Amino acid sequence: MYSGRTGERLDMVYWIDGDYIKDAVKEINHFMRDWRTDQATSMDLRTVDIMAASHNLLEVNEPYMLLSGYRSPETNAMLRSRSRGVAKNSLHMRGQAADLRLASRSVNQMAQAAIACQAGGVGRYQGSNFVHMDCGVVRNWRG
Repeated sequence: MYSGRTGERLDMVYWIDGDYIKDAVKEINHFMRDWRTDQATSMDLRTVDIMAASHNLLEVNEPYMLLSGYRSPETNAMLRSRSRGVAKNSLHMRGQAADLRLASRSVNQMAQAAIACQAGGVGRYQGSNFVHMDCGVVRNWRG
């Protein structure tokens, strides 16, 4: 995974034999921080698992581009004032969502892979070329 905003890249194993690797999880939390405020939170690893499972289904070597992981309430309010597509109580503010892009796969291909996981919410944002994945209630929508 790499950040489209900070240019950082994260390639790692974060789970082995049924256990999360503590140092890897720390790096994930830092990597998925709110880049606007530099605030981080403990990301819900169910979201990371959905991202990884979807990526495996897509059979690509290309890393995800992370557009948004954790969002502070301040960042979420600012984005909400600019777009009606930002939820007031976004799961991003709980560390339970990520907005992702792959150059080699379409929004529909990415969304279908995430939907196949039957593990959370999947939003298709064709106009902005990204897919939202979260570990909330299983549902899908077009933004």
